[in-house]
Amino acid sequence: MRRPVLLIVGCGDIGVRVLRLVHARWRVLALTSQPERLAQLRALGARPLLGDLDRSATLGRLGALADAVLHLAPPPAAGERDPRTRALLAALARGGRARVLVYASTTGVYGDAGGARLDETRAVAPASDRARRRVDAERLVRWFGRSAGVRTTILRIPGIYARDRAGGHPRERLLRGTPVLESADDVYTNHIHADDLARACVAALVRGRPQRVVHACDASELKMGDYFDLAADLEGLPRPPRITRAEARARLPALHLSFMSESRRLANARLRHELRLVLRYPTVREGLLA
Repeated sequence: MRRPVLLIVGCGDIGVRVLRLVHARWRVLALTSQPERLAQLRALGARPLLGDLDRSATLGRLGALADAVLHLAPPPAAGERDPRTRALLAALARGGRARVLVYASTTGVYGDAGGARLDETRAVAPASDRARRRVDAERLVRWFGRSAGVRTTILRIPGIYARDRAGGHPRERLLRGTPVLESADDVYTNHIHADDLARACVAALVRGRPQRVVHACDASELKMGDYFDLAADLEGLPRPPRITRAEARARLPALHLSFMSESRRLANARLRHELRLVLRYPTVREGLLA
C-alpha cells in the first residue's frame, strides 16, 4: 500500500521535529517561502515545495498533493485577521484531497483567566491583536472542516521550550538577569516541551476527533517566577530578581509585559485521553533536566 502524504506548512523547529518522527511512515511535503531552505528540507527527508502564503498565486495545485496537512505557519505580524490561513484553506479547497487538517494555535486566545483552571470548553476572550488573529484562524479552520468534510484538530499551544530550540530555554533569560514579578503580582503560565509538541501534532493527525480543540500542554502548575526559579536552581544560576507589576511596566518591553498580564491553568485531559499521548516530559522539571 502507498504511504499517505503529509503536507507540513511552516516547517520550522516543530515542523522539523515532526518530520523526523514521521518520514519513515509518511511521504512528507514541506512548504517553504525561503529558497535557501530547499536543500535542508530535502536532506531531512521531505520533498520541499516553494510557495508563499502571502502570495496565493504561488500555492497552485497545493490542495491536490496531500492527504493530511499540518498547519504550523503563524499569522502576519499585524491586523486582527489571518489572510495566510485563508489562502491556505482556499488552496486546499481547490484541490479537495486533504481529509485531515491539524492547526497549531495558541492558548493566548483565552486572554486573562485570573489564574483559573480551564478546559477546551472555555470561551475565547482575546485581549490582543496577536490573539485575535489566532481566533480568526481557528474560526476559518472550523468552517473549512465542516464545509469540506475534513477532520480538523486545533491544538492550543502555550510556551514551547527545549534546550536545542532557539530562544526556547529559560537559561538565556536567566543569563540576561531579566526580572520576574513578585509572587503577589505573578501569573500562572503553561508549558510544553518541543519534542512532546511534535508528538502531539502526530497524535492529532492520526487520532484527532473531528472539529476538536485540544490543549497541547503539560501538567505543570507554576507561576512564571517559580518556573524561572526552578530553571535557575537546575542550571546552578542565580534566581532572577523579583519586581512589582508597577516596576515591570516601567522597566520591561511591551512584549514581555503582555505575557505577564494573562494567568491561566490549562487542563490537558483531551491530550492524554483522546489523543492517547503519554508525555515524555509531564512537567517542566523533567523537561528542563532532559
